[in-house]
Amino acid sequence: MRLTPSYGPEPLLELDGDPFAVVEPTVRQRRRLVATLASFGDAEWEHPSRCAGWTTRDVVVHLDTTNSFWAASIQAGTQGQPTRFLTDFDPVASPAQHVAAAGERHHAEVFERFAESTEAFAAIAASLTPQEVADAVAEAPPGHISVSGVLHHALWDAWIHERDILLPLGTEPVVEPDEVAASLRYAAALGPALALTRGQHRRTRLTVRATDPAVRFDVVVDDRVEVHTVESSGPATDLELTGDAVELLEALSIRLPLPPSAPAEWVRMRDGLAVTFDSPPS
Repeated sequence: MRLTPSYGPEPLLELDGDPFAVVEPTVRQRRRLVATLASFGDAEWEHPSRCAGWTTRDVVVHLDTTNSFWAASIQAGTQGQPTRFLTDFDPVASPAQHVAAAGERHHAEVFERFAESTEAFAAIAASLTPQEVADAVAEAPPGHISVSGVLHHALWDAWIHERDILLPLGTEPVVEPDEVAASLRYAAALGPALALTRGQHRRTRLTVRATDPAVRFDVVVDDRVEVHTVESSGPATDLELTGDAVELLEALSIRLPLPPSAPAEWVRMRDGLAVTFDSPPS
């Protein structure tokens, strides 16, 4: 299914908290993956990943492409000219086409390109000011959102793909609390946001209460999606999703089923992401 991004001065998705806090974990996660891949031999590079039909090499080709996109998006956004590249983007077909276009590129070249694009992206992230991260608007799949929101999407996507590579190899990925918290907050908002871009308006307020790390927030869905931190002692909504933070993040990213206790409204919200990626509904 092609994306239908929402473009304009009013972002469709907004996360509270310190907008600049996402910069460090976004760069750290990518550099960690580069360091991990540096030790891989032929068997690891050709091993199937969790992404159907893709090997480790294919996932890294995809991540190299996303590095370049995020860099271009953020640079254009901070210059006051946010891109509109994603109007014809199909999140299933388009990445597959990019991977196929790489042909039989040797994994050494794939690694070199990914390492270079990672450092180029990291350099752009390091050059950002707190004001640019908070106030500049750039492009991501939901449309024009803050640069902080774009970095959240970039972190979430690469964090999930890191696990797509490592778990099939029997390697337990590193779990950094700030990476998990930022990715979980974004993943919980992404499904509802993408549903809104398709004209599927559903006014609701949902709560996530996760452990390890402890994260609690509300997702408010109206004519846009907002994520608000909730104090641990504050009241929850009736639509509360609870569980281990990593497992909830995997579930909201369509890698695991949602917990049996998940309210039906959360299942519908998560399926906003599943529809976009042509995944079976819950």
